[in-house]
Amino acid sequence: MTQQTDIVKLITEGIQDKKGRRITHIDLSGIETAAASNFIICEGSSSMQVSAIADNIREHLLEQAGIKPYNYDGYQNAKWIVIDYGDTLVHVFVREMRDLYNLEELWSDAPLTEIPDLD
Repeated sequence: MTQQTDIVKLITEGIQDKKGRRITHIDLSGIETAAASNFIICEGSSSMQVSAIADNIREHLLEQAGIKPYNYDGYQNAKWIVIDYGDTLVHVFVREMRDLYNLEELWSDAPLTEIPDLD
């Protein structure tokens, strides 16, 4: 498993631990203008769940791999939290914001993998 695959797997586990839904991995490695090689997108049902998912991702990567984010933002209203792991950006949304910004459509020319919900 490559480091890139590892981080995507760990992020996915962190999301699933807190019952995050509609997880999507967008592989942007083939797009020169992209801000990162990977986008991981998911959603929570409330701002409280969005915060819990984002916290759990950060804790899970630190505990399992010693990886800290470069930065994160969005906790103020917790409608859209982004966590920056350099080559991988994690976007945790409430559904309304996810539908509004529709990052999957924005990057529709990149390979997209939907990760099934656990339940």
